[in-house]
Amino acid sequence: MPNWRDGAIILAVRRFGEDASVVTLLAEKHGRHAGLVRGGQSRKLRPVLQPGNHVMANWRARLYDHLGYMTLELLEPYAARLFDNPLKLASVAAMCALIQVALAEREPAAQVYDATRELLTVLVREADDLAWLPAYIRWEVGILAAAGFGLALDKCAVTGEGGNLAYVSPRTGAAVTKAAAGKHVGRLLVLPGFLGGVEKPLGQDVAHGMQLTAHFIARRFFSSQANDNMASPRQRLHAMVEARYASNES
Repeated sequence: MPNWRDGAIILAVRRFGEDASVVTLLAEKHGRHAGLVRGGQSRKLRPVLQPGNHVMANWRARLYDHLGYMTLELLEPYAARLFDNPLKLASVAAMCALIQVALAEREPAAQVYDATRELLTVLVREADDLAWLPAYIRWEVGILAAAGFGLALDKCAVTGEGGNLAYVSPRTGAAVTKAAAGKHVGRLLVLPGFLGGVEKPLGQDVAHGMQLTAHFIARRFFSSQANDNMASPRQRLHAMVEARYASNES
């Protein structure tokens, strides 16, 4: 009978029957994995089964390809700690949705797990949006790379220059300098300072960073209607960030 025990982050919870829940996790050694939690609708387990919470998961099944059963022990209640911050909660929802569309089921993704736990810790620790939103945008760049769609932001695609980067091609995801961009500037995405571009006021950089990753996330993950439900949390986060910071752009 296959079974494992692993640290995990809760991604999604779906009601099953009268009192059970199907829970989808990102497990450290076992990747994106689902299982049935008995009593998942109970008062005792509802606070545990919140997206973003860090848990210790025990999974077992008769055969490896079965859904299987899970028992979960709460390790870190990230969801409760972020409850009073709608923007942070929106970022957690977006992260969980992106992981579900970016990663293949049951394939190990330890780097994504580590990066996600680190970002959740930053969300709890940092009170200022402009301190944690750049970290969130870097995480999105990382999830694109983990899915095989990495952006080339280390040097200019035209000149090979490693500095003075300012824009990103919306087609290739490659960075270019302002000089190399020439007359095509209006077609390019702005590279924010915290990703290696020309530094601007941080509110502008955050707005540009969200626009940058949103373009490639929509293109790579949400180009078909099958992922519309997953797209909604990321779109909601983007709208909230734009409402707060877009007015600061020049």
